[in-house]
Amino acid sequence: MTARKASESLTILTDMVLPSETNPLNNLFGGELLARMDRAASISARRHSRRIVVTASVNHVAFNRSVPLGSVVTVEAKVSRAFKTSMEVYMDVWVEDRESGIKTKANEAIYTFVAVDETGQPIRIPELLPESKIEHTRFDGALRRKQLSLVLAGKMKPSEASELRALFMED
Repeated sequence: MTARKASESLTILTDMVLPSETNPLNNLFGGELLARMDRAASISARRHSRRIVVTASVNHVAFNRSVPLGSVVTVEAKVSRAFKTSMEVYMDVWVEDRESGIKTKANEAIYTFVAVDETGQPIRIPELLPESKIEHTRFDGALRRKQLSLVLAGKMKPSEASELRALFMED
């Protein structure tokens, strides 16, 4: 199985915020943004694995800035690390200013997907090759994030989380 570059999984989803998608403050519903991120991330995961993928977890979402009615919002998703059957997808959400066209980062998220076969059973996926500095940074952090998620879910003992332990051990 040939490893794939992170850039091959890049997915960009751009859309406008419509009145039916907003809350009483005329900002995009958080759940609507989550759905958009899930769609972009699933396409990214599918591009990497070339398999059917299912959302395993929403590991992190930061709603740092509201997205107003009428805004053009762009979700950029890219696989940040591939494990045996799962992969982490990191997303940046951008809002484009109506007048200047300048894009400002509004939100970010990290989702985990599992590749499955036609019967729904997990299936092996290719390794990921990070290239850019940010891809390497996100790749390196993905194992720590995975171990933290497993520890919090009770699926891994804290003593087994070697990457996390290394963060807290003194030289």
